[in-house]
Amino acid sequence: MISRALRDQLDGRVLTSGDVEYDEARGLFNGAIDIRPSMIAQCAHARDVRTALTFARDGGLPIAVRSGGHGVTGACLVEDGLVIDMRMLGAVTVDPVARTATVGGGALWTHVDRACQPHGLATTGGRASTTGVAGLTLGGGSGWLERAYGLTSDNLLSVDLVTAAGELVTASTTEHPDLFWALHGGGGNFGIATSFTFRLHPVERVTAVLLLWPADRGRQAAGRFRDVFAEAPDHAGGAMLFLTGPPRQFAPAELAGRHCFGALVTYLGPEDEARRLIAPLLELDPPGGLIAEMPYADLQSALDDPPGMRNHWSSDYLAALPDAALDAYRASAERMIVPSASQYQLVPWGGAVARGAGTSPMADREAAWVVHQVGMWEGAENDERGREWVRQTRDAMRPWTTGATYLNFIGDEGADRVLAGFGPANHARLSAIKAEYDPDNVFNRWHNVPPKQRPVPA
Repeated sequence: MISRALRDQLDGRVLTSGDVEYDEARGLFNGAIDIRPSMIAQCAHARDVRTALTFARDGGLPIAVRSGGHGVTGACLVEDGLVIDMRMLGAVTVDPVARTATVGGGALWTHVDRACQPHGLATTGGRASTTGVAGLTLGGGSGWLERAYGLTSDNLLSVDLVTAAGELVTASTTEHPDLFWALHGGGGNFGIATSFTFRLHPVERVTAVLLLWPADRGRQAAGRFRDVFAEAPDHAGGAMLFLTGPPRQFAPAELAGRHCFGALVTYLGPEDEARRLIAPLLELDPPGGLIAEMPYADLQSALDDPPGMRNHWSSDYLAALPDAALDAYRASAERMIVPSASQYQLVPWGGAVARGAGTSPMADREAAWVVHQVGMWEGAENDERGREWVRQTRDAMRPWTTGATYLNFIGDEGADRVLAGFGPANHARLSAIKAEYDPDNVFNRWHNVPPKQRPVPA
């Protein structure tokens, strides 16, 4: 058997459909995706990764690379192909003196956050602790600390990578600098990341704020939230969002399970300072909420959703957020499935995100706001309703968009949206780098950037 030939070459494991662990190993955060790989190679180290990659290329098998499995497209699986499963490479080593963390390519953000917490250190990570480090980082990496410390990829010091040719390389500012630039948001198009080294920052405790109102009061609260963040310091982050009211331990009975508006603020400082910042919101007498100092790692896991729900997401950048945009935001929120885990988020950017404009492949980092339509529901019978809501909300906000998008948060929306995520110049540069490191387009599952075509000799 082909799978036995690969098993004999790996220190890790190879799973096929006949193994009892196969279905669990191919399970994704997005339960709407059902992809059946021929084999799943659970690699024990970088040599296994190289071996599995070579095996697939020699056998003509399509390849996908799996870390956290959170991507809404299901790009970490491939039908009838080989999945290189990185989850055994999850070690995290923290150097508290140098303020760095070296992280395996299969780690989740909870592994990083929990390893750094005892040292009072952190870097920008995903807003769900079960997100994979690799996918989030290579796609740019948006998180609560971004206004203070930049995107996740801004904090990269180096990446160890297996290239399409099976070479083990280290990319940094001094080694393969062009490849290193591409890994700052260019996605998983350039190789298999087996290890990351990140810069860390002093972050021990944060003040977390979640204020809730019934949805019909959301428009007024949204305006206050916008105005608060027009003057907020960089060490404040957060999001405004329409959502289903959380369970009663977090919300009064009249809001639990109902359509609500929430103001979520994360503040790198004590509670009294956070309260002064959000005073205009508190003046609106939110009937539900929480204000508390907590360890950063606890904040990171506070909003985790269970896997297996059906997902459809999209995202756009907004140049500004005038009253008319907030009116459209409020009106289009009405179509959201309630109750469900869906969220309709507006996230303030600026700060270190904007200061990093021009340093990475991502377009329009100067955008003032990012809108995320996060459709999450149960039951295939709700699929069309959930997807149509995402399409309608995108249309509603279109007058204020810049044209760019955060590719980590969108599904398969076509080549034009990939181009919009990078902009023409950055896309062309990525295509040239792709031609150098992956001329056969082996890595093509994450919002594909095809390699630049080389001239045919006369």
